[in-house]
Amino acid sequence: MSRFHAIYHVRSDARSIEARAQAIAVEQSVEMPLSAIEDQSILDEIVGKVEAISDLGSGTFAVRIALARATAGNDAGQLINMLFGNTSLQEDAVLQDAEFPDDVVAAFGGPNTGLAGLRDRAGAGERALTCSALKPQGLSPARLADLAARFACGGIDYIKDDHGLADQSYSPFAARCEAVAKALRESGAHARYVPSLTGDLDALRAQIAAAKSAGIDTVMVQPMIMGLSNFSRLVAENRDLAFFAHPTLAGAARIAPPFLFGKVFRMLGADALVFPNHGGRFGYTPETCRAIAGTALAEWHGLKPAVPVPAGGMTIHRVAEMLDFYGSEVMLLIGGALLEARERLTQETAAFVETVKGYRYG
Repeated sequence: MSRFHAIYHVRSDARSIEARAQAIAVEQSVEMPLSAIEDQSILDEIVGKVEAISDLGSGTFAVRIALARATAGNDAGQLINMLFGNTSLQEDAVLQDAEFPDDVVAAFGGPNTGLAGLRDRAGAGERALTCSALKPQGLSPARLADLAARFACGGIDYIKDDHGLADQSYSPFAARCEAVAKALRESGAHARYVPSLTGDLDALRAQIAAAKSAGIDTVMVQPMIMGLSNFSRLVAENRDLAFFAHPTLAGAARIAPPFLFGKVFRMLGADALVFPNHGGRFGYTPETCRAIAGTALAEWHGLKPAVPVPAGGMTIHRVAEMLDFYGSEVMLLIGGALLEARERLTQETAAFVETVKGYRYG
């Protein structure tokens, strides 16, 4: 029977690690005492198999477990459930990585446009992309549209919603899409608006319909809020759209960010992966950020590369540093630091864009 392979990092002492690894294999497959299972085919084909244990030092072990492909079906939520569902409740384990058969990845399909498509939509050629965010919450559609127009006149490529914008009374989703899309058309600029989708599956579909009606071809989702199965379904139903994936709530489970963002979100259809850059408001290390970007762009089961989007308190002063670090296959997202310019927003945005365009890679 076909299997996929999960790699966990487990805190344990050397005497206990074999028993702990076996316990994870059972928990993530049949979740019951093996002595209670009478069917030999289940013991042979469904129960997880510990394949390898290696000592990483400092009381941590890498545990590789083979899990039955059939237990996940073709559902994204169930796949993560079988990889880490109950074990995520046990504080000694991190889901570090997983390896999938080709048919598992092919069942989801990956990014609709990927890095190349997002560059093409923005007319960006081979350079790094630029992005900013509409903030703060509480603004009306008209005021958000004015901000978007000012960003666009500064030459920005993508303008996304702050992830807290939803379908609130002060800024209804459909009205916001219409107002911002109209403002961008009238600006004559290439900027693309990326509204944030929220709500249950019916609401998400209705919002996509409203966005398309306004001429919008790129949207943002929050996979860990809406659910991985819903995210996967929306991508499959809308192959003409590009999807930004926002990382909100992604830190609530002990899943290694390079695997969650660069493999899972990308496999399910994220064209752009927003993540916290090192040195910003969040605690990711340079090593983690480099691994996220590398995984997002790497050749993997034939999927299109997803563009890394480092964010979280970035400033214009860090543009050269970030391009040194990530290279040209990146989208730089600066939000609040541009909005601080207030009446000079367009000029600050233009300075940001020109810095990116004028950067010379070593």
